[in-house]
This record gives sequence, structure tokens and C-alpha cells, in this order.
Amino acid sequence: MDVQKQIHEIVTGSSVVLFMKGTPQFPQCGFSSRVVQILKACGLKEFASVNVLADDGIRQGIKDYANWPTIPQLYVNGEFVGGCDIATEMYESGELQTLLAP
Repeated sequence: MDVQKQIHEIVTGSSVVLFMKGTPQFPQCGFSSRVVQILKACGLKEFASVNVLADDGIRQGIKDYANWPTIPQLYVNGEFVGGCDIATEMYESGELQTLLAP
């Protein structure tokens, strides 16, 4: 399967998807860990995650998919939200909580 198609299916397959280094239980970079903490602070008990360290195709493909050079990358309802800095700013302003509200 084409990597971009695979990524699109992942992004649109769950309401919240985090492409990160490591897993929510064992993040392997500080930025990924920070976004996991933010999502949990917003009340999310579960969300989809993709460990980009497990697949080089996904690791590069997600950067191309969003035209965003860094990881982590957060997607909500199929839309790219941003990386760690943007997620942090949105959390601090309350915007992320509103976006994630059921």
C-alpha cells in the first residue's frame, strides 16, 4: 500500500491521532511526551498513536503528508493541528480543550 494512502487512512480512522516517537506509555522524546501529557490533561484516556520510530516510511511520509518537518504531529477529526509548540499554545489558551470536547 502507498505510504500516503496508509497515513490518510490512519489520520481519518480515529478522531484523535498522534504521530510520535515511542508510545504514549513510553515516549522516546520530550516533545512527544509533552503532547501525550497535554492530551491526558484534556481528559483523553485513549487516542490513536503511531510510533514513527517503528517504520521509516511512515516517519518520512508523515512529514510529507502534512508538509510539517517535525514529529510529533497531532491530528483531530482528520485535520492536522500541529506539533508540540502549537499543541502547547492551544492547550494553554483553552482552544485545544474546546477542539477535543465531545
